[in-house]
Formats: sequence, structure tokens, C-alpha cells
Amino acid sequence: MPARTGAEYIRDLRERQGEVWISGERIEDVTTHPATHHLVQSLAHLYDMQHDPAWRDILTYLSPTTNERVGMSFLQPQTCEDLQRRSTMMLAWARYSGGMMGRTPDYLNSSYMALSAASSYFAANRQEFAKNVCRYYEYIRENDLCLTHTLINPQANRSVGASEQVDPYLAAGVLKETDAGLVIRGCRMLATLAPFSEEITVFPSTVLKEQSNTNRYAYAFSIPSNTPGLKFICRESFDLGRSRYDHPLGSRFEELDAIVVFDDVLVPWERVFLYGNNELCNNVYGQTGAVVHMMHQVAAKCVAKTELLLGIACSIAESIQIGQFQHVQEKIAEIIINLETMKALLRASEADGAPNEFGLMTPARPPLDAVRSLYPRMYPRMVEILQLLGASGLMAIPTEADVEGPEGPAIERYMQSARHNARDRIRLFRLAWDVTSSAFGARQVLYERFFFGDPVRVAGGLYMSYDKQPVIKYVQDLLDQGQVE
Repeated sequence: MPARTGAEYIRDLRERQGEVWISGERIEDVTTHPATHHLVQSLAHLYDMQHDPAWRDILTYLSPTTNERVGMSFLQPQTCEDLQRRSTMMLAWARYSGGMMGRTPDYLNSSYMALSAASSYFAANRQEFAKNVCRYYEYIRENDLCLTHTLINPQANRSVGASEQVDPYLAAGVLKETDAGLVIRGCRMLATLAPFSEEITVFPSTVLKEQSNTNRYAYAFSIPSNTPGLKFICRESFDLGRSRYDHPLGSRFEELDAIVVFDDVLVPWERVFLYGNNELCNNVYGQTGAVVHMMHQVAAKCVAKTELLLGIACSIAESIQIGQFQHVQEKIAEIIINLETMKALLRASEADGAPNEFGLMTPARPPLDAVRSLYPRMYPRMVEILQLLGASGLMAIPTEADVEGPEGPAIERYMQSARHNARDRIRLFRLAWDVTSSAFGARQVLYERFFFGDPVRVAGGLYMSYDKQPVIKYVQDLLDQGQVE
């Protein structure tokens, strides 16, 4: 099957959805349940865009296997122009949701695109694992599947490793090996998009790394979401069943996050990519280049998200005529600077791209590391700016029912602004409220703070990996200028 339509995604999801629990209820059909069906429709729209004549050449390319059109996020880039083709596609999808859908399918597609190119890395563990990862990449590319993933072990006792917890199977680990595959028992956290996925990828935890004498947690695999024994226990939904007028973002883009329970789940050997080698597991994302391509997708999402916040800030200033005040100009200029910084870093990563050791054209990592370190600080501050600009206007936001109800004439009179009638002004401020003050908006702030890991660890990783010798040499050369021999 080539690039899917939205209807095909919905049909396939009905057949492949996992065991999903929300608020104590098992969801039999996520495509129709009130907590999930709006996001299903939003994902379906992304798939439909692939068949829109205006988007087809941007969002798809010809498969090297079947010569049918497949998603552009699967493209293995050979040139810097290919990197730009990929980010153009990612931006198109991200702009549909204003960057509020952080785990659209192109994120993990990008990962497997790079992992497949680096198949020799997996061969260093076992030769068959290299074949597995290549076959899997082709499988998800040719079937246009929607994936989720999970990395983090439960936060029980973070002062010790997974093997030292009271329960050795608190963190998901290998219970036993069988002729058919590995049996996994335990838990992983924070599988965003899990209820809407058809497959789940489980890679080594990038936070808790085991000592060399333990390998129960050293594995990488991907399995269908409906594999027996696999369960997704979701947090409460922030899609409250309200109209798009009242909740313009939460009513459409609620991805949901889930705890993943492995109740003695069998992972067939053909779905295993790494096993039993701690060093290979701990270094898989960095050494294969997958993390750079994932950051490339994230940078595009950050551009779209910042565009949305800047647009809201400018719209508020225009609506209530506060743009002439210098403190307002300073605040909006801060968001402008953030946007131009994100765009420049994305562009620099592509312009300075180079083939990695596996021959795959890869974006330059330093600009993307800068995105990864800057945005967790930028985003909460931009949300704060919107709160400061909107002020009490973010509290005085009647609902759509109020606007259309008996007090509608009073609302129309008293809630108008310099540039908008009451209905349009309220709609704008409800959008700002959904970004800054709703449960959906609060989750977005938490997501941006931590989704790529502990910011301190991320900064530490940047310090350790960054090539500091050229600037150290520059300082020494400057000191040595004019010295008498």
C-alpha cells in the first residue's frame, strides 16, 4: 500500500488499535470515542494532504521499491536539497496544527529512515538484526503506518538503576528468551500518540543506563499496538468535548500520553533490532544519526509553533490596539527573535549538512542541539508573554453558548474590541487561552520543557559532545599574537 488516505488510516486503525484505557474505561474504538475521535480526524487530515494535488509533490516521493508514492518523511536524503525537501514536508504537517501535535508520524519515520541506513550498526550486535531493521523500515514506509514510541522507565526511585528497584520488573525488562522471541514484562512511560498508533517502538532508555553486567533492559524492538499483553493506560483527555470555538486547539489536537504496560508480551525475533549489548543500546541514537534526523523534525515543529504564538500576540495587539506601547513592542519583538532564531538554526542545519559514516546526508548537529536546548526555555516565556498581553481578557471569555444565548446582545456590546466584533474578539482570546491557560495549554508547556529529556542532561550532553578545541585554539592564538620569540 502506498501513501494512505485519511479514510484508509481510520480503517486500518480500527483493525490494529491496541488495548487502550482512559478514565477506567477500555476504549473499544478510538476512531469514534469522544476522548479520541477528534485527534483521529486530525491525523486523517494529514494523510489526506498527501493526495491533495497542491501538496502531493511536497509530501510524497516515489518509492525505490514499488515506484508508488510514499511519505516524504521516509526519504533517505543524499543531498542538502533532500534535507530541505524533508523539512518542507515536516513544516507543512506541523503548520496544520500550529505545532501542537508534537508526535506526528513523520517523527518516528525519520528515526527509522536513519536507522535503516545505519544497518551495519545493528549487525555488530547480530547480523539478523541488521536485516530486521531494514525490513521494518520498508514495511512502515510501504504501508504508511502510524507509530508511537516509549523510552522512559517509571519514576519510582531515580537514585538507583532499573535493576536495583524493589521490583526488578518495574521497568520493562526481558523475562525470558524463547525460540519465538523475547518475553517482556514491566512498564514504560509516556508513549505520546499511543491510542492512535498501529505500532509501538521500544528503544533503550536514554535516561537510566545499566551497568555492564546487566542486559535485561538492553533491547530495541517494534511490535504491533494490538500485540497480546500490551496495554496503554492514558492520562485523562484534555479534549473536553467542547466546540472548536470554545477550545480551538484542545478539541482537535489532543495527542494523549500513555503509560505502557507489558504483561509478558512476546516480541518475535524478526522484530528485535538490538539485544543484550549495553554499549550498542546506549549509543544507538547518537551513533546511527537517528537523533539528528529526529531533531530536524522537531526544529520544523518549533518553527510552526513559534509562528502560531507570534501570530496570536500580533493579533491581540491589533485587536485591542496596544501595539503602540513600547513594552508591548519589546515583548512581541522577543517572539520575533525566537522565530527568526529557530528558522536560522533549521536552515543552518540543512546548509551545513554532510554525509554521516553510513553515507546518509545528515543535518549539522550543533544548530539542532541549540534548538533542543533553547526551546524548552523559549516556549514557557512566550506563553508568559501571551498571558501578559492578554491580561484580564484571557479571563473574560464567554463561551459559544453565551454568545448565542439570551445575553448575546449584551456580550456583543461589551465584548467588542477596536478591530473586532465581540464574537471574533472572543474567538481570538479563547485561542490565546487554549495556548496559555487551559489544561491542554499547560500540558504543551510541560511537553516542551521535558520531551527531549532533562534540560540539564541535554545541556551537559551538548557540553560534552561539542567540539571546543577550535575556539580554545583561537584564544591561544590570540594570546600568542605579538609575543617575542
